[in-house]
Amino acid sequence: MNRKTYILFTAILSLAFFSCEDELDLAPITEKAANSFYSSEQEVESAVAGVYAQLQNGGLYGLDLIGVGEISGEDSFEEIAANDGGRFGQLDDFSTNAGNDLVGDIWRESYEGIQRVNVVLNRITDIEYDDPSFKSTRIGEMKFIRGLLYYNLVRLYGDVPLVLEETENPSDFFGQGRTAAAQVYGQIETDLSEAIASLPTGKESGRPAKGAAQALLADVQMTQGNYNDAVGNLAAVVNSNEYSLMSSTAEIFGVANEGNQEIVFEVQFTSGLAGNTEGSPAASQFRPSGTTANAKGHNLPSTEFVNLYEAGDTRIDDYVGLDAAANPFYFSLKYEVSPTGVNDGGSDYYVIRYADVLLKYAEALNETGSADAAQYLNLVRNRAGLANTPATSQAELRTAIEMERRYEFIGEGHRWFDLKRYGTATETMNKWFADNGKNVVIDATKLVLPIPQSQIDTDPAINQNAGY
Repeated sequence: MNRKTYILFTAILSLAFFSCEDELDLAPITEKAANSFYSSEQEVESAVAGVYAQLQNGGLYGLDLIGVGEISGEDSFEEIAANDGGRFGQLDDFSTNAGNDLVGDIWRESYEGIQRVNVVLNRITDIEYDDPSFKSTRIGEMKFIRGLLYYNLVRLYGDVPLVLEETENPSDFFGQGRTAAAQVYGQIETDLSEAIASLPTGKESGRPAKGAAQALLADVQMTQGNYNDAVGNLAAVVNSNEYSLMSSTAEIFGVANEGNQEIVFEVQFTSGLAGNTEGSPAASQFRPSGTTANAKGHNLPSTEFVNLYEAGDTRIDDYVGLDAAANPFYFSLKYEVSPTGVNDGGSDYYVIRYADVLLKYAEALNETGSADAAQYLNLVRNRAGLANTPATSQAELRTAIEMERRYEFIGEGHRWFDLKRYGTATETMNKWFADNGKNVVIDATKLVLPIPQSQIDTDPAINQNAGY
């Protein structure tokens, strides 16, 4: 049984021991069940697989995190705003409300994942592993995933409850309220720093290695304006020689190209497994209506954006598709439609890839005044068939790096978070609305999502974000 199939198979088995509840009910297993089940390395490994399985869910990397990170920006849109009750359509005009299913699903499934991590970290300490270094690696993996989940939460919702211990009785949690974002960021950095110390250097498909934790920590630091420390972490990834760009943009995406040398960390999906339940819905739902079964028209690249690509850029053909006979809208080719089922796409989701590392390295170098920024930008440009950037000044390079990220990561869920990191989200979106004749104006309150109404109704100690 290959690694990917093994992880998915053991994840299915592990679900028997997890019974996920609504909202911040962080007790997916009873104390009795946990105490009787987690008694061996094999059983803890099953629980670890359950953590990875959680990342596949539709509220996380199966669909919603990708959509919210892209549709909120100006480069992609929702074909029909009312589709799926407006869960994605509301992102287009920043009318998202606290009852939106997307808001609730991301919140709930993130905290379910955090609880699964906390269960493993709580139980693994007393379990003897045949190889102690293997146990240390698993601890590092769990801390990486907890850091990743909290990073998504704090960027999307602002202050969020910080839960670091296994919650055996959910009533013990209520009344805590929300933790200040600065404290959440501090814990994310602690988790990722400890993950770096525990994870191996060598890359293993479907699992984070040291380079993934270094890259994610750098991203966290850059989001907080700490470019100096980010430079060191990104340099460590680049100098590790564990990753490299694929030679062409045609070799990155698609099931046949999975596990390639550019992938730093991915969430794995497989078509045709377990009754077609281990695939991703992204491929079908990110297609224009009428082009494939269950196409929903979510996260479609705009014509305005596609026209920005330079002549000769290979990404226009390798990243963006068009089926004009069925529907005039563009769609992403990064998610491969499965022949086995409408929501059973086999394309892995690339959470971090090496092109992201290089462009963030260029950004961090540029922001710290280094003259070396352009060479890392040019590596990505050259791979796409383009000449070196003509940008020379810091301001010109800042704009060039931002544009390159738009070209490289269209449809992958990066644009909104980039705009927030740059501090230009409200300015950019208000200009876009004005230029396109839309009567929408946003302010800083729209930089975060509302807290799910069901969560507020469950725990009055959790207050709503301003503006909702």
